[in-house]
Amino acid sequence: MSDKSVIIIGAGLAGLAAGCYAQMNGYRSHIFEQHSKPGGVCTGWKRNGYTVDGCIHWLMGCKPGAFFHHVYREVGALENNCLMYLDQYGRIMVEGGGKRLDVTADLDRLSNDMKALSPEDAGVIDEIIAGGRAAQGLELAPDKPRELMSLFDKGKEMWRLRKAVKYVSRYNMSVISFAQRINNPFLRWAVTNTFVPEMPMLFLFMLLAQLADGQLATVEGGSLAFASGIVRRYEALGGQFTYQASVEEILVENDRAVGVRLADGTQQRADVVISAADGYSTIFKMLGGRYVDQELRDRYDKWPLFRPIVMVTFGVAGQFPGKPAEHMMRLDMPFAIGTGLVDALGFHIFNHDPTLAPPGKTVVQVVAETEFDYWEELQEDHAAYEAEKERVAGEVLKRLEWYLPGISAQVEMTDVATPHTFWHYTRNRRGAYEGWLMTPDILRVRVAKTLPGLANFYMAGQWVEPGGGVPAVIPSGRQAIQLLCHRDGKRFVTSVP
Repeated sequence: MSDKSVIIIGAGLAGLAAGCYAQMNGYRSHIFEQHSKPGGVCTGWKRNGYTVDGCIHWLMGCKPGAFFHHVYREVGALENNCLMYLDQYGRIMVEGGGKRLDVTADLDRLSNDMKALSPEDAGVIDEIIAGGRAAQGLELAPDKPRELMSLFDKGKEMWRLRKAVKYVSRYNMSVISFAQRINNPFLRWAVTNTFVPEMPMLFLFMLLAQLADGQLATVEGGSLAFASGIVRRYEALGGQFTYQASVEEILVENDRAVGVRLADGTQQRADVVISAADGYSTIFKMLGGRYVDQELRDRYDKWPLFRPIVMVTFGVAGQFPGKPAEHMMRLDMPFAIGTGLVDALGFHIFNHDPTLAPPGKTVVQVVAETEFDYWEELQEDHAAYEAEKERVAGEVLKRLEWYLPGISAQVEMTDVATPHTFWHYTRNRRGAYEGWLMTPDILRVRVAKTLPGLANFYMAGQWVEPGGGVPAVIPSGRQAIQLLCHRDGKRFVTSVP
């Protein structure tokens, strides 16, 4: 073991991954986490015998042999955990019945179903399916940070991605922009809302390809089971945790990070500091905004964030056989939250994972976009906050009744997580659960894992990986240690010597 020590701020997936790779490479690491348990956004909690899964509804790169599957195994995320592979991404529909679209792994079926909905859009549909087919077999493999890539490495990457080159240039636009070419109103809405409208069209192609290639899966036991596997690996490697330890300041001497000061006033020293915490808090609070340039300031002032959500979870004394897991529903009867109008709901029926509910019962989870400021102000009045959560849960349940008849009478547990909930437990800025919202412009930007003028310091997680998500943040922790090993002249390894 090296005599060099590493402090890691935050026990989310990026921090846990950085800890595992630090231990694998001979560094002594210690993770400080402000919450009472690890996982960050990738978590879950128990309510009346049901598990509320706070994060993973599907993972990319899950097939053995894929880079991400390999990385999940390196950090122990799949140890004693079972992956459940998906043959359907979800169902997109309108409240009250009528038109619907099932997004399945069979791209021929998907093409036929889309053309049955809108024969006049056959040409655009062919483009969507062709993009998905072109992305099949592409390996998303950030094996090393771009800072460490040689010309040869970059050439290999270009060769590996050669199939998709024409799509990168031709479809460098958002999904919502592309969908304007679709004539049929329902199909236009369905394509726009398959995931996040502002995301690049290339992401939609990759999503279809991953589905068709059998690369999408969920984790039995949910998000906390996935994160707990990494915790076990980190502890087995000799890593240390301190929970309920909020970092107030990153200590700096002569422009070198030397440790942290905790909220209780104690100081912890180390040779290297890695922040896997909220980016804004790290740069502008823990470091006082001293190590920024104009590009960084513009990023935090102007880049869009993932819109915050209210997440309503029901424990239901019944099951819903034949229903897919993921749904997106356009509402015939929108309802208000604050100054915003909710006109669509995403919901997940956890039929596929019986471990999350008592026998014969099911977890149903509904997500709606909302406003951070509304909930942040409301939570100062506890009674009003709780009353609004109850009202929103009731509105959501009404919208589910036509699709899941009788569900209201079967609900045994209701849990409502608001943007304030996400902020309170993770400190993610303005409740942005995946950080920066990926757009076509942001897709082209490489965010450095270091700060200008500050030595012995690295960042990992969704604030240096625009778009966030599990497949992005775990490799970001890996890459932070690769950069550290390169600086120290050490060969980066991914297993215990």
